[in-house]
Amino acid sequence: MKRRQFITLFGGAVLTWPATARAQKSPIPVVAFISGRTREGDNAYLPALWEALAQSGFTDGKTITFAARWVDGQYARVPALAGDLISQGATVIIVVGTAVDRAVQKTTSTIPVVFITADDPVAVGLVGSLNRPSGNITGVTMMSSTLRPKMVELLHTIVPNAKSFFMLANPNNSSIAMQVSETQAAAKSVGLDIKLLTAGSAAEIESAFATMAGENGMALLVASDPFFTDQHEHIVALAGQNSLPAIYPWREFSQAGGLISYGSSIVDAYRQAGLYAARILKGAVPADLPVMEPTKFELVINLKTAKTLGLTIPQTLLATADEVIE
Repeated sequence: MKRRQFITLFGGAVLTWPATARAQKSPIPVVAFISGRTREGDNAYLPALWEALAQSGFTDGKTITFAARWVDGQYARVPALAGDLISQGATVIIVVGTAVDRAVQKTTSTIPVVFITADDPVAVGLVGSLNRPSGNITGVTMMSSTLRPKMVELLHTIVPNAKSFFMLANPNNSSIAMQVSETQAAAKSVGLDIKLLTAGSAAEIESAFATMAGENGMALLVASDPFFTDQHEHIVALAGQNSLPAIYPWREFSQAGGLISYGSSIVDAYRQAGLYAARILKGAVPADLPVMEPTKFELVINLKTAKTLGLTIPQTLLATADEVIE
């Protein structure tokens, strides 16, 4: 079966389910999915998860039931969504976003959970260790928290005259304090200050950029958050309108016109989560599955945006980039 046909048959049915779909417990294993993103925001990533399940022998409607729920950035909804899926007989729950991961972790201590997080899962309390996760939870970390010193360094290299950086963060994300602390420490090490601005809605993003517009000689670091990934085109557009140099956590931002991004692959994380869910369906125990870490971090530079901003990217930096968009 061709990839496009597969995505249509497997993926299309999931993305069009109403919230009340599959109200009765399924006679076959239920792979539950709760994402901090929107339904539309996951369109680019879910096919990788479905393919991983299919390659392991699991097909929706035949050998599994795939039941998905989206938080749409409203993290307070997670316990109710998780309870709904548990009542349907969830066999394994795949969760996306640290705030969602932690909420689901508190909801069940018995149903296997596979998380996708941008943070250090040990530091945020998801697992006891990366090699030997405790209890019913394991998953995939994109380890973006370890990249924040590098992100500060990269932005400082491109905008060396900036005395301080803005940091845009989502106050609804439970890992916000850790993200801010790590970024502040990294900035302080190179003599920079961080000015924190928070946004948990599209309107608040607009407001944050309105505040930034009144400042000169500044640059922006965007924190890791599923909601921000959904809003990446909006955020990049506002940065462009305000002529604000910015660094982002994922390549999707640079592909949309953002100046520079540095991070691991979201698509790969979804694929790995699908593989772990399949292993659990076949009898593996989460505690015996080490947390998977990224093997590569992607540096993407949008040279067209740099020229628009009047910035010169050092050749040494261009030479190390995984992708240069011209």
